[in-house]
Amino acid sequence: MEAIIAGVIGVILGAIGFFGFKKIKDEQKKNFAKSEAERILNKAKNDARMMEQRAKEHEVKVKKGAENEILKHKQNLAKAEKSYIEKESQLQQRFKEKEVVIERRQRELQSQNEKIQIAEQKVKEQESRKQEELEKLKSKLETAAGMSSEAAKNELIDAVRKEAEVEANRIAIAIETEAKEEAEKKAKRIISMAVSRYAGEYAAERTMSLVQIPGEEAKGKIIGKEGRNIRALEAACGVDLIIDETPDSVVISAFDPVRREIARRSIEKLLEDGRVHPSRIEEVSQKIKQDLFKSIKDDGDKACLELGITGVDVEIIKLIGSLKYRTSFTQNNYVHSIEVGFLAGMMAAELGVDVKAAQRAGLLHDIGKALDHSIEGSHAVIGADFAKRHGESEIICHAIRAHHEDEKPKTPYAYLTAAADALSSARPGARRQQMETYVRRLQDLESIGNSFDGVIRTFAIQAGREIRVLVEGGKVTDEQSLMLSRDIARKIEREMNYPGQIKVTVIRETRAIDFAR
Repeated sequence: MEAIIAGVIGVILGAIGFFGFKKIKDEQKKNFAKSEAERILNKAKNDARMMEQRAKEHEVKVKKGAENEILKHKQNLAKAEKSYIEKESQLQQRFKEKEVVIERRQRELQSQNEKIQIAEQKVKEQESRKQEELEKLKSKLETAAGMSSEAAKNELIDAVRKEAEVEANRIAIAIETEAKEEAEKKAKRIISMAVSRYAGEYAAERTMSLVQIPGEEAKGKIIGKEGRNIRALEAACGVDLIIDETPDSVVISAFDPVRREIARRSIEKLLEDGRVHPSRIEEVSQKIKQDLFKSIKDDGDKACLELGITGVDVEIIKLIGSLKYRTSFTQNNYVHSIEVGFLAGMMAAELGVDVKAAQRAGLLHDIGKALDHSIEGSHAVIGADFAKRHGESEIICHAIRAHHEDEKPKTPYAYLTAAADALSSARPGARRQQMETYVRRLQDLESIGNSFDGVIRTFAIQAGREIRVLVEGGKVTDEQSLMLSRDIARKIEREMNYPGQIKVTVIRETRAIDFAR
């Protein structure tokens, strides 16, 4: 029982202690909250005072800035007003000066007008006096001549008419003579055109190549989208491609057989590869050119080997090989040169002189024809100069230079070379004048186009009826290309004789190339 009472008392005491402690805690919290509130309130009051002070300072600063700005504007206005007054004064001064000048000029004009009126009056008086004198002279002349002025006029008209008839007869005779000469020229031109047209197949055999293609689909590849492939081929190879209704074939037209061969091999290579587009065309044509030049060197080596000639410079060997693609009056220069070498060697053996030297001179006598036709001089002279620069002896160079008497022959080898050249070219059927003239005309057309500044290359196509001139886009503008085509056409008219008309096409292309690495 006592234990229970003690437990109850403990519980009561614990409860009293707990509630007492809680009350103390609450009292402490109230005191802390009150002090915290007072602190915050004091801080807010201090902040308010500081902000009020800053606002007053800012107000003073703004007010001072505004006053300064107003003062500045007043000063600017004063300056502007002063400047305006000065300018107004200057304008007034100038106006007064101009008024003085105008008044002076008006006085001068008035004085000049008065002088002019006086001069006009004098001129009228003089005219009147001259008219009176003329009437008096006319009357005296009629009295002296015994005829009226009308009769004298009729007699003068008859004399003038007779003189005009004589002059008209003279002019008519001159016109008739000129007409006969012009008719003769036209007749010759018509005949030459007829002959040229009649020889069309013959010319076509030597200016055109036929390329067989696998099918009609290949024609589409060659033409390309909007014709870009065929234009790229023509520009890269310098030929004219003719794609017509003829099945499974493309015609290559160009007077230069090297260009035709490059174009033919390029087309075959592109169709075999299957990729036909402008960049590929350019790449393949360059590769074909390199291969063709290699085969040209092989042909030169073959010619030297056939004649047993050794020690020839590589550059001369290349020229000998390129003669395979040159003709003189339709005679192939490569075959002609080998033939001259053999003939010169045979005659040298009969005369008892050095056979190899004669053969060497005979083989090299026409290498000047393989050089660019833009080089000045005859093929004999430029060929001899080229041979001398590449190690040939003076005996051989003299024989080359003298085979067309550009230099008087002095050695047996010069005479032998000239004789062998004449024998090779004069044998029946060896040469035809018409083809050589035709090719020379095409070469002259290209030379005229290349003579202008900014021209990269010129190609004569369509049997000489058209030339295409490629120009540098950086040097020749679109407007200048129009004038260039006109200038080339006028120069052709001045320097050449040709049937029909020649179309001049100037092609200007700008390329931008970069590489992604």
